[in-house]
Amino acid sequence: MVNDRTSEAGRARLTALIPSVVGLTSDDPLLDVLLAVRAASAALPVAAEERQRSQAVGLRVALTALAERDDERAAESRELADAALRTAPAADAWAIQFIAKVGRGRPGMTVRQCREIVSGAVEGIARACVGDPDERLVALLIAAVSDTARFVGRPLEAVDVRAKVDAPVTV
Repeated sequence: MVNDRTSEAGRARLTALIPSVVGLTSDDPLLDVLLAVRAASAALPVAAEERQRSQAVGLRVALTALAERDDERAAESRELADAALRTAPAADAWAIQFIAKVGRGRPGMTVRQCREIVSGAVEGIARACVGDPDERLVALLIAAVSDTARFVGRPLEAVDVRAKVDAPVTV
């Protein structure tokens, strides 16, 4: 997704990540939730308001899905989601009202929901009125790769692309 929304110039920086993602997979649906939180948290502060709303709803649903988990990864994701929601209080208020009105639906989150959140987040960052969408997308991808490597217990070697990214990378 990031590759599709990054400019030609920005895409060249993604090649440094290829070795680190080979074989990096998990069938655990918790990883999808964690990555959805990562992506929505990156998009929420910069996305247009109409995109912020869907990302805020996604974060609220993810927070509910993570609420019963008592592990470090879930706690970190909850903190990341809470911090992102604080950056867009109007979108958060809208999400709370929306969920109250339509209901939460099924407990937990589906892989499809998580992928839609990630897709919307990437699109939101790519279209954001910021001067550095490529840097933000690359930073998101680096963080997602790092999160995934940590989740599956694989050490992640330093990626040279970090020095080329000006956007904040929280791993």
